[in-house]
Formats: sequence, structure tokens, C-alpha cells
Amino acid sequence: MSRKLLMAACATAALALLQAAPAGAMGGGGGGGGGMPSASAPEYDPVQEYQTGTAALQAGKYRDAANAFEHVTDAQPRDANAWYMLGLARAGANDVKGAGKAYQRAVKLDPAPVAPHKELALTYARLKDSAKAGAELDALKARATTCNNACPEAADLKAAIDAVQAALAGGAPAAMATPSGGLIFATTDQGDAAYVRAVSLINEHRFADALASLDEAQKAFGPHPDILTYKGYVSRKLGRLDQAEAYYQEALAIAPGHRGATEYYGELKVVRGDMAGARRMLATLDQACSFGCAEAEDLRRWIDHGGDPAS
Repeated sequence: MSRKLLMAACATAALALLQAAPAGAMGGGGGGGGGMPSASAPEYDPVQEYQTGTAALQAGKYRDAANAFEHVTDAQPRDANAWYMLGLARAGANDVKGAGKAYQRAVKLDPAPVAPHKELALTYARLKDSAKAGAELDALKARATTCNNACPEAADLKAAIDAVQAALAGGAPAAMATPSGGLIFATTDQGDAAYVRAVSLINEHRFADALASLDEAQKAFGPHPDILTYKGYVSRKLGRLDQAEAYYQEALAIAPGHRGATEYYGELKVVRGDMAGARRMLATLDQACSFGCAEAEDLRRWIDHGGDPAS
């Protein structure tokens, strides 16, 4: 594993992979193709749709942005950041209830980021639901107390609390949330830098920090299979096996032939004692790698040793 990570950190090709999203496919053909409409609906590339939505959101084309992010969440319904971005787009289009539903999904899928909680509380305030807005405010205050100005999100928590308190005191929140902090509108260069930084942190076994950098990269590129694969790897290293599996499944849903995701998913199955499942992943790699590949050989060693051969 370390050999490949070190190579990835040095390879500029990794950046090109991030900037070139996997090609999306359109189901069915022209009119009269013979298929039912439900079977020939277009399949959207979530990475490309995320980029389209981000550009539209930056340009103030909120309905276009919402349409694109809806495609992303249709394809990747467990991507919390995509739901958050959909909430921003709907809020900009004055679809307050729709924005609230998107923020609710975002915080349910990933309760850690502060911004979706802030926007959810402000949305409740816009809807005159002071009880739910107050509950979100109390949760933010509780996190701030635990943080005690010592955690990385301390400033974000304070800003969120101030904004929600002002809204509940009678200050009308703007219809469109103003993106602040993080890499919501990150350039591809910033996303590349976050990705390379994450690989370096993985090499240093700083997995929690690596996951944070991968989150930043994902804000720039959306649900890219390379990023999801590494998020699965670091989640496994952090002992979050269910989350790791979800990331691998997301990556393979976007790019079924992704060899890295297939290998690491197989390794996860070994960790869980699912040797039959690991061998199925190996068979997939052997079929894809007619002349052999490092991913197949590494997974084969895991299976032969019943775990990490380097341990």
C-alpha cells in the first residue's frame, strides 16, 4: 500500500485524473429505440454535474445549479456535500422548503460540518419555525462549549451561532446563503493541492487530517471516484468500516472498473473475514487486468495472508 501511495504523491497524472471526470453515459438511443422510457432515462455523470452546478451557483444561476445538483444527489444519494450544495442552490432560487429538505439530508448523512447546520437553522427561521431553529442553535452552542475555542471549527461555530441568534431576534436572513470558508467554490488547482496534501498525510499515517483534506478536494471536484476511494481507505484505517464500505460502493457506482476501489474493497472484506467476497473482488481485477496489475497482486497477497501482508 505504501509503495502505491508514495507513487501517487509524486505522480502528476493523479491531478489529471481528478480534472478529467469519468465520461457519463446516456441510456437508450434516439426515438424509437424500442426500450421503455424508465429503462432509457439519461444517466448523469455526478462529477461533471457537480462541476456544472458549482459554476451555475457561482454565476447566480440558481435554478440551473439546483437542477445539476439534483442530478448529483440522484446518482449519489449519500453524498452529504452534494445535498448541502443543492440546499444553497434552492435557497438562491427562493425554494426555502426545498432548501430545508436538502440541508436536513446533508446533516443526517454527515453531522460534522458546521455550515449545513447553520443554513438549516436559518431556513427554519425563514419558515417561522422558531422551535426547530432554536434546537439547531442549542446544538451549535453545545458544540461550541465542548470546543471551547480550541477546535478547528471554533470560528465557524461562533459565526453560525451569531447568525442564527440574529435571525431569531428578528433579523431576516438573506434568501441566498453567502458561501464562506472552506472550498465551496474552490478552483481545480485548490482541489488538486488538497488531494496531493491528503496523499502526503496518508503516507505519514495522519489519517484524520488526510480525511479533512479529502473533504476539501471533494468540495472542488464533487464525488470523484479517486477521492472516494482514498476516503474509504482512511476511514478503514480510522476503524470506520461501515463508512469505508459506503465510500467504496459510491466509487464503484460511478466507475465500476475502478481498480483501486476494487482492491481496497477486497481488502476491507478480508478485514471483515469475508474471504469469499474478497475473492470475488480479486476475480474482478483478474478479469480487468489481462496481463496482471499491481492492484490484483496486492489483493492476492492480502487474501493469502488473511490480512495485511506487511503487518
